[in-house]
Amino acid sequence: MSLRQRPPIISDPPSTAATAIATPPPNDDDFADKPPPPPPSQSALSQALESSAHLANLLPTGTLLAFQILTPIFTKNGSCDSATRPMTLVLLVIFTLSCFLASLTDSVKSASDGKVYYGLVTPKGLWLFDNPGGAAAGGLPELSKYRLSFVDVVHAVLSVLVFAAVALRDKNIVGCFYPMPNQEAQEVLDIVPIGIGFIASLLFVAFPTKRHGIGYPITPNNRF
Repeated sequence: MSLRQRPPIISDPPSTAATAIATPPPNDDDFADKPPPPPPSQSALSQALESSAHLANLLPTGTLLAFQILTPIFTKNGSCDSATRPMTLVLLVIFTLSCFLASLTDSVKSASDGKVYYGLVTPKGLWLFDNPGGAAAGGLPELSKYRLSFVDVVHAVLSVLVFAAVALRDKNIVGCFYPMPNQEAQEVLDIVPIGIGFIASLLFVAFPTKRHGIGYPITPNNRF
């Protein structure tokens, strides 16, 4: 008697539903409104442009005000001719000298009457404009302490450069001397004032001054 071999039992393939990994249901908090990302930090170029825009505050207020008032008159709102163009050039030279000399002035306060006296900074000290009697007669401090220094020369040169940058950004000045600039000239007019403003802002920070000359506001850090 022979034994019959039983056929192998073939099991069913595992169900995909049984082997699937159960995932948790989505949470409502995942769809909540998230705060927007913070804005990107201001680039170095934007900071340089902002600094150069405020460089006009470093110029003497009287000179800057006269420049803003007289420039449209002398240039006829940017439409210069053979007569107004030389006069505008002379006006710019006068303003440039004013910025240079104003940076070399300082002020002192009298201990007797409380008046403020202005003068020109020299290698020997402060030469007063309106006190011919001298420091001893007016109750003023020792004027030799206010002698000319290297920082004063740096600030005088920077004031001239800042004024040049402000003038190159003025539409009346540009329209007077460069009514139809070509592409290269326009690039120079756009780039040079920004470069001057950036370099001047760094040098003004690197070489601070405590002088309070003619046309400059009195700050809380004065020496009075």
